[in-house]
Amino acid sequence: MARRPRSGRFERARWLPLALVPLVLTAPRVSAQESVSKASSDAELAQKLSNPVASLVSVPFQFNWDQPVGIDDDTRYTLNIQPVIPLSISEEWNLIVRWIMPYISQPRLAPGAGPTSGFSDIFASFFLSPAKAGALTWGVGPVFLLPTNSDPLLGTGKWAAGPTAVVLQQSGAFTLGLLANHLWSFAGDDFTGGAARSDVNQTFLQPFVAYTTPTAWTFSANLEASANWEAEEEWTVPLNLLVSKLVELGPFPMSVGAGPGFYLAAPGDRPDWRLRVVATILLPKS
Repeated sequence: MARRPRSGRFERARWLPLALVPLVLTAPRVSAQESVSKASSDAELAQKLSNPVASLVSVPFQFNWDQPVGIDDDTRYTLNIQPVIPLSISEEWNLIVRWIMPYISQPRLAPGAGPTSGFSDIFASFFLSPAKAGALTWGVGPVFLLPTNSDPLLGTGKWAAGPTAVVLQQSGAFTLGLLANHLWSFAGDDFTGGAARSDVNQTFLQPFVAYTTPTAWTFSANLEASANWEAEEEWTVPLNLLVSKLVELGPFPMSVGAGPGFYLAAPGDRPDWRLRVVATILLPKS
């Protein structure tokens, strides 16, 4: 079916990058040696943010605008709240807890349907990772899908679980790695509103690469490839590009970034592109 002319409704969301404008950069006078030391520390901290199992307490807020979506070629908005909490369980091992809590606002997807918004399913990952860094950094553990969606159109309605793993190497200013998981449903709703619910049988693969400069700028790219093995068209593959910078939010370090994304594959009348804005607050470990 031919796609309708695009309505250009992305214009309503164009103000969002302006949310970063009020970040005021003020710095006290320091010696040259102190400036070099701080720049080195900032660059090291910025590079740690490229490590999904780094021993950092962080709260990333990831904003995504995908377009065109639905029968009116409108915009889908997704806010992912992704807290990361590292726990030291022994001198040799850390447990890294990562949550993804999506809030979605999407347009109507079919004739007779309306737009909807609310929370989607929560993803909870637990990585057991060595406390001491080696040639490779890695973590393994379980991942869970919790059916917390506030609207049947925004989630699976299923409880699911499976394995997850991450492996990466940081060499100089570069970070290269892969995060993966697989989920199978084991409980949940078989029907919602008279419609059958599909089982969850899905794979997620996220290869990523990042380069961090001495001035704490990070240039990164990743694929967020997911496969739904219960569907006829299995793969959804967006390529995301991001430029971020470590700044200060009062007493806390904060990373802010933005970049475009492009869908290499997606089922149905897929989106073509996205805009992503990320703000990550770093908190002291208790």
